[in-house]
Amino acid sequence: MNRYRRRILDSFRSVLEPHAPVDRCLDFGGGDGWFAWSLQQAGLARDVIAVDVQARPYIYAPVKLYDGHCLPFEDRSFDLVSSVDVLHHCPDPRASLRELLRCAGRFFLIKDHTYRGVTGKLALCLLDEIGNRRFGIPSPYHYQKNWEWSPCIEDAGFVLRQTIHPTRCHSGPLGWATNALQFISLWERRAT
Repeated sequence: MNRYRRRILDSFRSVLEPHAPVDRCLDFGGGDGWFAWSLQQAGLARDVIAVDVQARPYIYAPVKLYDGHCLPFEDRSFDLVSSVDVLHHCPDPRASLRELLRCAGRFFLIKDHTYRGVTGKLALCLLDEIGNRRFGIPSPYHYQKNWEWSPCIEDAGFVLRQTIHPTRCHSGPLGWATNALQFISLWERRAT
């Protein structure tokens, strides 16, 4: 476990504890399954299924592979859908976002990035290359600019419940330079 992951998990805990434990959670872009495993260990979710488009050699929890386009789950089949630093890696983040929201029954929890200008985008590109190249994860640099994903989430019937921005993911000089590019948001499906 590294400090970056621990800080994200601590923020998730603060956001989810009033609603925990949820029965069923989908961890989108589960990677090595650490967040899926941690959400269960922390008592935030009873059953967590991690999905990703590629397998990792070492895992904390099983990760189900899928085609990267259509999640193999029914509409609203999860109480919570979470995504940690994944959407900006998708070829079409909005299409992937719509697919995630289709599967979310009550909550959508996202940790990702947002930027305002060229300097912020360049910093994200550099950090993505450093953090992901060793795992063979492509970095197409599809970061959210100025909360441009929010209308897509609202159109799917969700209301923003909480945002942590900036999110303290790093400390020291790296944190000073990049925490303003990090956010966590909890969305809840509107009652029909």
